[in-house]
This record gives sequence, C-alpha cells and structure tokens, in this order.
Amino acid sequence: MLDARLVPDPANVRLRVYQTNSTHKSMSSLRQGSMVLVRDVDFHRVEAQFKEAVFTHASTSPNLQIIATLDLARRQMELEGYELVTRAIQLALDIRRAVNGHPLISKYFRMLDAAEMIPAEYRASGFTSFLRAGLTWGDAVKAMREDEFFLDPTRLTLVCGTAGFDGTQFKGLLASKYEIQLNKTSRNSVLLQTNINNTLSDVAHLVKVLAEIAGGIDEQLKQGTDGERAAFKARVKSLMEDVPDLPNFTRFHDSFREKGATIEGDMRAGFYAAYHEDGCEHIPLGSEEIDKRLMSGPDLVSASFVIPYPPGFPIMVPGQVLDAGTIGFMRKLDVKEIHGFNASRGLKLIKPSALVGREKTTPAPGARGATGGAKGERHA
Repeated sequence: MLDARLVPDPANVRLRVYQTNSTHKSMSSLRQGSMVLVRDVDFHRVEAQFKEAVFTHASTSPNLQIIATLDLARRQMELEGYELVTRAIQLALDIRRAVNGHPLISKYFRMLDAAEMIPAEYRASGFTSFLRAGLTWGDAVKAMREDEFFLDPTRLTLVCGTAGFDGTQFKGLLASKYEIQLNKTSRNSVLLQTNINNTLSDVAHLVKVLAEIAGGIDEQLKQGTDGERAAFKARVKSLMEDVPDLPNFTRFHDSFREKGATIEGDMRAGFYAAYHEDGCEHIPLGSEEIDKRLMSGPDLVSASFVIPYPPGFPIMVPGQVLDAGTIGFMRKLDVKEIHGFNASRGLKLIKPSALVGREKTTPAPGARGATGGAKGERHA
C-alpha cells in the first residue's frame, strides 16, 4: 500500500498552475520571446489581478516582432511539434552512438548516460542507458514516471577532461575555431543539446570536429616526448580524479532557526543581517583563524551566497554555519568565477557579536553536525 501510486480526488483537487516559458530557448521565436502559461480552474476569479500584475512589470510598448514569432512558434508546434521533437531526440541518440562508438573519438571523449549521471538509488526502474540493447521507449517512459531523476535524452554531457580540456577551455575552442556554440560547462565536461532546428549535418559537423581534435591529441602524444606525455597524463588526472567533493549543507546558525530538530532556517534574516557592515567581518580563506574557529569556535556563519561556476549553485547561503568540508572545497577550487566571494578580502561572515541575543531555540541533539542525504544534496 505504501508503494501504491495515489491520484488526487478530482472532486476536491483545485488545479492552479502558472508557468513562465522561455519560448526562444526551445521553439522558433526571437530572443527574449517568452510566455506565461496558465492552467487555473479559478482563473475567472483572478484574471483581472493577473493581468494587472503582468502589465505592471511588462513594457507598455511591446515588441510586436517578438510577439508575432511567439504566435508562429505556437502554431508550428501545434502542426509539426511531434515530428520536430522526435527528430531532436533521434539526433541526440545518433550523437551518443557516433561519439561513444568511434574508435578514435572515444579514446578522449565520451557522452555520459543515466547510469553515470544519476546514482542507482534514484533510478528504481533500473534504467541505465538510452543505447542499451533491447531498450524500448516504454522503458524510458517508466523511468520518467517512477524514478526520482530522469535524464533528458536531448541533453548531452560530453566529458572533455580525458582529452586534457577543462569545460571553459573546451567551450572556447569549439566557439572560436569551429563555430559550435554551447552554454553550460563543468570542470571536466560541457553540455550539448539538440533542438527542433538541428539537422543531420549538425551531427556530422560535431563528429568531424571531435575526430579532428582527438586526432590532433593522438598525434601529439605519439610524436611528443616522455615528459610531454607525462604532463598530459597529469593534466587529465587533475581534471578527472583530483576533483574536490561537493560539500553537504550543514545547518543554519541557531540565531536563524525555529524550534525543532529540522535543518530549515530563516535565510532571509541572514541575508539582511549582512546589510549591516559593522556586524560583518572578512577573513582570508587560507588564514589560520579559519582553522582555529573550525576547531574551537566561535562558529563561522556565512553572510552571503557563494556560488562557484561551475557547478553554478550556492555552496554557502546567508546564515549557514560553515564546516571543514565547505572550507576545504573552497580552498581546492581553481575556477575563475565565484559569485559572492572576493578573494582579496576573504570570506564575508556575520560577526559572533552580531549573533548574540538572536538565538531562538536550544539546538536539537546532533544539530551541530552536517546534515542531509547523498553528497551534493542542498537544502535552504
């Protein structure tokens, strides 16, 4: 009974969904083209307020060219959407096969699949790969419905660290030399995606480029010295193995927590506490004071969001108590873009004196330790 999939009582449920859709990212619309999609059984009661809110924040002089392309995109998807999306998915599968099955490319690059992207405990269906022999779309649909996480087939994570490139470096190479544009990068991978405008020629161009790059690396290693080969091996190891573990969320300081044993906290209060400069301090990341306070206190309490890119999400939030895992991760980072952190000034922290008198509760047993589930889990 506990595993039974339950459906809300249609006589009692009130379906009220509002979604902003960046149409220009997935359909044939000009840049900045977006829609607000509404599925609200009570919309007739709030239509006036909804329109007032939209018009308050939207321009009174709309770009009619953009609006025209939104209407054309909607009509295109109504008439041809199934075919276009099916083609985009098929091209993504073709790219996976071409890259992972190519004898030269696969020496230095590979496309990751579900089993490499999602831990097994979040794939109860057992789904592992879109290229698995005997796989049907029924298996994929089952995984989409039942698993905690499901890999979008049109999103392709290409590992480039095994070729000696970090994500940012490889992205720049593809754009400057081969006119291939992509968006997201990580320390050792880039994200490619197929859309409704891609064709087989795009697949052929990508495979040709990867084969050319792989061939160049292969030739350099064959013609190079032992020292050059050792340097390449060390570079790959630094990108693929010497990667700092993502820290778990620890807890909010007691000043920003309510009664109870949960890890939830008042992040808003922590955020606004940082507006009082006299209540904040900056400590260099590598200083001994950081290590002393980790050992014997007082707590290191973040005064800001700190967001390294990659991975591109906060590893510190206002009001969070920092532990050795978080500090260690920051010290190992070698990325250039870290929002919310000024290396010349150090970590921005809320002073212990500014926290005095703010305590709302006695901490629950064990609350000082790290909490959370699998590595990389985030709570705020």
